[in-house]
Amino acid sequence: MSSQDPFLRLLFLGDIVGDPGRRAVASELPVLKEELGVDFTVVNGENSAGGRGITGKIAIGLMRAGAAVITTGDHVWDQPDTASYIETEPRLLRPINYPDGVPGKGTVLLETAKAKVGVINVQGRSFMQPPMENPFHALDRAVTQLRRSTPVIFVDVHAETTSEKIAVGRYLDGRVSAVVGTHTHVQTADEQILPAGTAFLCDAGMCGPDFSILGRTPDPIIEKFKDGMPRRFPVAKGDVRLCGALVTIEPATGMACSIERINRIVPIQK
Repeated sequence: MSSQDPFLRLLFLGDIVGDPGRRAVASELPVLKEELGVDFTVVNGENSAGGRGITGKIAIGLMRAGAAVITTGDHVWDQPDTASYIETEPRLLRPINYPDGVPGKGTVLLETAKAKVGVINVQGRSFMQPPMENPFHALDRAVTQLRRSTPVIFVDVHAETTSEKIAVGRYLDGRVSAVVGTHTHVQTADEQILPAGTAFLCDAGMCGPDFSILGRTPDPIIEKFKDGMPRRFPVAKGDVRLCGALVTIEPATGMACSIERINRIVPIQK
């Protein structure tokens, strides 16, 4: 991709699951950035620490690999050092619709060679714990604030139901550059440019072991479905399915020109 390309190319990678996901992202992200001419990268890291949460050390590793911003979700506080680390690192986001006083921020604004880029992390409420403030009201405030500085805004909506994620996309159409969902770990095939110019994908999918159930070893999950008894669900092993989306954005307007799903297998050496 020519350095004279006027469009901003934003790469988003879905939920990174455990050590296999981290290793795949660390090895492939520099390759993807070169191959796709990426200007800005966002990754969801909320399952990157053993499948639950994220640590400061892991966040630093992901940023060294090329992530400009790390989003999270309902597992953001599952590791003990996250609350203190997130106060020191504005590029690690937690959902914006936590109550006032919770550590960290849900938005960040960063400068690039082509445009300032705003990123918003928000969590849905349907079938999600813990209960959050209404995401639509929180998004109104965040988008209004960021648009004072840039029209280029990316939103990670971490939610369970397709309907809620689609509603967020439709609600923000024309006000942000892209809305991409996370949390379910299964990539959807509904990538599109909405009528007013916002790119949308209901779920980016995961960066986690391919032979798995949502990144976890299949057998104990199947057994729990059969008998209802509690089990431990370790992160699976083996090659990783690396999923996400590439969004091309017109910097002056912030509107998306295209969205392309990323879905590839990354061999993991034993």
